Amino acid sequence: MSINVKAFGTEAKDKPLKQMTIERREVTPKDIEIDILYCGVCHSDLHTAKNDWGGTVYPAVPGHEIVGKVTKVGSDVTKIKVGDYAAVGCMVDSCQTCSSCEQDLEQYCLNGFTGTYNGKDKHLGGHTFGGYSEKVVVDENFVLTVPSNLDLAAAAPLLCAGVTTWSPLRHWNVKEGSKVAVVGLGGLGHMAIKLAKGLGAEVTLFSRSPSKEKDAKELGADTVIISTDETQMKLVRGKFDLIIDTVPYEHDLNPYISTLSINGTLVLVGFIGELDSMLQTPTMIMGRRSIAGSVIGGIKETQEMLDFCGKHNIVSEIEMIDMQNINDAYERMLKSDVRYRFVIDMKSLKK
Repeated sequence: MSINVKAFGTEAKDKPLKQMTIERREVTPKDIEIDILYCGVCHSDLHTAKNDWGGTVYPAVPGHEIVGKVTKVGSDVTKIKVGDYAAVGCMVDSCQTCSSCEQDLEQYCLNGFTGTYNGKDKHLGGHTFGGYSEKVVVDENFVLTVPSNLDLAAAAPLLCAGVTTWSPLRHWNVKEGSKVAVVGLGGLGHMAIKLAKGLGAEVTLFSRSPSKEKDAKELGADTVIISTDETQMKLVRGKFDLIIDTVPYEHDLNPYISTLSINGTLVLVGFIGELDSMLQTPTMIMGRRSIAGSVIGGIKETQEMLDFCGKHNIVSEIEMIDMQNINDAYERMLKSDVRYRFVIDMKSLKK
């Protein structure tokens, strides 16, 4: 059984997003139905809509930074009740049995997690549809709770941008006194600064633009280093325990490697693709320095991040838009014309 709901999506990579009708399953005993109030706009949404990474199944309805109100719960649901506020991030299912899932690392499910959109829908067949819609129905194991003190709209981007930067901070054990650098000040970068500062780290922003300094320091950065300035880069040689690189396009990693401390790690969270620039391995070998990658976080880790944000009152910096303005928002994202995350007020879809 299924229900029809309004959504915004696209029918092809060269078509704009428009209103359409999609199917959601009826609530099963383990499901939670959420009336979507806010949905963040992620670069992954745009890349999927445009099929930049290949593999997009159309019609595509993006959106995986979802916050809303619970309207129905299945008979076996115990963690959330009708009327509660709830959230859904980048996953709505995984195998739950592999070694990764058993370690609460569903994002690395060996059988492949089910994405909130463009994943295989095992209930209705076809593929999953995301949060640019009125409602979503999700297994309770993949539904999160939102601390009551957080602004719901500004909390939405925590479900992707937040946990994507939180996960490496936790994995590499960032704590009071750690020295963390962030490359790039956008949706991911501004959350990396806020979260690293919340953990007590000394935080530096690497940027190519001196104009970012004021914003970076307001967000919590202690220092801003202009990455094209050789003198400034020499001043931080061998300094950082962890560098979180949020840049979403191909770029040269070599200048940053020498700024890592012994055993330091540069972790890529923004770029998906091939890096053609040759890595200079002597700098890595002579300092036991590493380059790594990381993607979102598991459900347990995401809830931990939300609870931490509630305790420290951390949310994203957002610009609210109506659903009907999503195509303009995509164009602005391509120009980096957002500070720092668009969030859709879903009331505009329900009019």
